Amino acid sequence: MICLSILAAFLCFLYCFIVFRIRSGSRFYLIWGLGGLFFIGLALMIKFDLWSQFPLLLRRVICGVLFVGILAFVVAEGCIFAHYRDAGRPDLDYIIVLGAQMKPAGPSIVLKFRLDAAYEYLVENENTICVVSGGQGANEPCTEAQGMYDYLVEKGIAPERILMEDKSTDTSENIAFSAEIIGGTDYDVGIVTNNFHVFRGMMLARHAGFENACGISARSNIYFQPNNLVREFFGILKDLVCGNLL
Repeated sequence: MICLSILAAFLCFLYCFIVFRIRSGSRFYLIWGLGGLFFIGLALMIKFDLWSQFPLLLRRVICGVLFVGILAFVVAEGCIFAHYRDAGRPDLDYIIVLGAQMKPAGPSIVLKFRLDAAYEYLVENENTICVVSGGQGANEPCTEAQGMYDYLVEKGIAPERILMEDKSTDTSENIAFSAEIIGGTDYDVGIVTNNFHVFRGMMLARHAGFENACGISARSNIYFQPNNLVREFFGILKDLVCGNLL
């Protein structure tokens, strides 16, 4: 058990370093460093038999919290994978492309994946209107909406088919502000985002009033996927606590 804990700690620290080096666009990778510290602490507790010295009630509380946390994680990941390959429906009224980081050289790889999925859908469904949604962060050269608009126009999508929502700062605002641009929620919409994010994006859309919302899945960078899936779990928890998914 000690060897397994040390191995888990090593893998956590290694993955933390890998994600840091290839730059994920956020600092969430630090959670893997915390995971490494957790497994080192676990190895020490096993080696020095510290667990048995805790009061029985405290041990039961810790085990209960861990059980609930693991169960919640499994359920959330199951929901994520259930919509991992959603392809939407043909002839939607609108698709909403959720924003992600814009870099000086153009859309980040995560955002390019979303835009390429949107482009493919728009080519196949010529009557669908696209809403590109995202404001400007402190480290971005322009609004995400503007960068997405430019990218799609350069690929050949007619400018009149693209509406820009450039004020939002998170997924919930992406949906709410896009609804204002569209003029209501009585439309069939597709939420275009990366595969790990489809479930939450779709649920936020339905919570906002888009009863017929569906997901359109874009691919993701495989190197970041463990990081994405764990981060998305916490995103789902946050939206549940805030009442955005119910």
